[in-house]
Amino acid sequence: MKLLPRLATIGLAILIALLPHVADFAGRVHALELPEGASGLAPKPLVKAKKHMVVTAHPLAAEAGLAMLRQGGSAIDAGIAAQMVLGLVEPQSSGIGGGAFMLYWDAAARDLLSYDGRETAPASATPDLFLDASGKPLPREEAMASGLSVGVPGVLAALKLMHDTYGKLPWAELFQPAIALARDGFPVSPRFAKMLAEADPKTFTPEARAYFFDEAGHPWPTGFKLSNPALAETLSIIARDGIEPFYKGDIARDIAQAVQNDPRKPGGLTQADLASYRAKEREPVCVAYRDYRVCGAGPPSSGAIAVGQVLGMIEAFDLGEAPLELEQTHLIAEAQRLAFADRARYVADPDFVSVPVGGLLDEGYLAERRALIDPDRAMTDVKAGSPPNVQQGAYGLDSSKKKGGTSQISVVDDAGNAFSMTTSIENAFGAKSLVRGFLLNNQLTDFAFEPVDGEGHKVANRVEGGKRPRSSMDPTIVFDKDGKPAFVLGSPGGAAIILFNLKAVMALIDWRLDASEAASLVNFGSSEERFMLEEGAAWDALAEGLAAMGHEVKRMPLTSGLHIIAITPEGLEGGADPRREGVALGD
Repeated sequence: MKLLPRLATIGLAILIALLPHVADFAGRVHALELPEGASGLAPKPLVKAKKHMVVTAHPLAAEAGLAMLRQGGSAIDAGIAAQMVLGLVEPQSSGIGGGAFMLYWDAAARDLLSYDGRETAPASATPDLFLDASGKPLPREEAMASGLSVGVPGVLAALKLMHDTYGKLPWAELFQPAIALARDGFPVSPRFAKMLAEADPKTFTPEARAYFFDEAGHPWPTGFKLSNPALAETLSIIARDGIEPFYKGDIARDIAQAVQNDPRKPGGLTQADLASYRAKEREPVCVAYRDYRVCGAGPPSSGAIAVGQVLGMIEAFDLGEAPLELEQTHLIAEAQRLAFADRARYVADPDFVSVPVGGLLDEGYLAERRALIDPDRAMTDVKAGSPPNVQQGAYGLDSSKKKGGTSQISVVDDAGNAFSMTTSIENAFGAKSLVRGFLLNNQLTDFAFEPVDGEGHKVANRVEGGKRPRSSMDPTIVFDKDGKPAFVLGSPGGAAIILFNLKAVMALIDWRLDASEAASLVNFGSSEERFMLEEGAAWDALAEGLAAMGHEVKRMPLTSGLHIIAITPEGLEGGADPRREGVALGD
């Protein structure tokens, strides 16, 4: 297989690693542009294609996915290739040491599948995992950067499960772009460098510190050519032998030893935990909205339920011709607050807790919740409701606050199959522990630190052995009135994923923006008590108006990473979020 020199633009053009090359790419040289990050909200150019499209958080990952599509690969083939590259060039966000949720539209069968690759707690984990000797919650930063926070990674198992059914190209072929980049080197992007510069090297394990920082503890700068031969070897093993070595072989042994011997705080993950892991097919959660059907990932993700609740509450309102008019924004924010209150009480791993999905999305229940919204004034006290068929008092309130380091891949292939994958290692750089070239997740900190609430009720999302922590990841596919995919989308962002996806759905359906305009639209919303709004003088009047209605408004960066594909009668249209380095590519 030939290797093709490519140029990347990072401020000024620098030579980057040689990307494995397929026959379709022979003789072509690409300039891959890595923007410094959008300080404003100017949309990236809308990308149009006829045959296939991939949108990811990094140009090299999008190139890898596109290469598979050009070889006749399916959407899952492209998604796997893109994920392997993302784990290398955007390690702060995702990788094989983490987990994911995926939706897959099988065009031939007209069937929507949902896959759960969420991490699981070790069998030895108990509800007091994150409590100190006095019964108080550990400081969140201390818990996250430790072996205590590491769950069994699930992304590889889920991708293999999907590839076994829907893959068209050989498994090994999908790893070649990432293997070559890891071996030969790639340029550190501006966002990667920025995240490193904001990190404390002392919180990383020695192996991770040696990879991400120089001997003096300085982070690698933008444009630095970084190679990862250890990851190249790991991916080569997985490409050749499948996922067995990762879950039952030498790689599993090394993961378990790294967690158990973590010098910061050891965790309890064992080789037996890895060997027993299974990715799962789950029922997607779908809700009607206007003339569309919006589908996402169900529990243990809270994303599609919260999105569905908000859409169910606001569908009765006219959201106006233009985005973010004051009265409509107030209504959206109040619906979001009600949905997040329910999320905190009721949503957890459905294998351990009876999650009342139907009750939370029941039309009558949502009408009751909608009736709580005062069109002129923000609520002063927002509480979880009482959805149908719920044993009251059985669910404690989870008051945990979450952070997220996540990525999104959106793909449509030649046959019309669609793939949406939200993938994560949780906080930026996960547990900051490096094993065989990849970072381990810190997803267990998505559990409630306090297993019992102030009223003495057990929290649904408490830690339990073998349990999957609640997530906000919400890969989304929107279908038109004829049951055909209209939009493929998703975003990183922790709990704000719900707000970002809602923004995109409303922008595309209610305000009729294109994929790029929807991704770049100002981020806003209420996940709990505060209304969050991106900075910018254009939105000062909105902030003032909401404050006058009783909202606590906080202007802040809201770094979404929306990757949207719109499927139109004329073809495919792709939009990548200007807040990150992503691109849409297609033919």
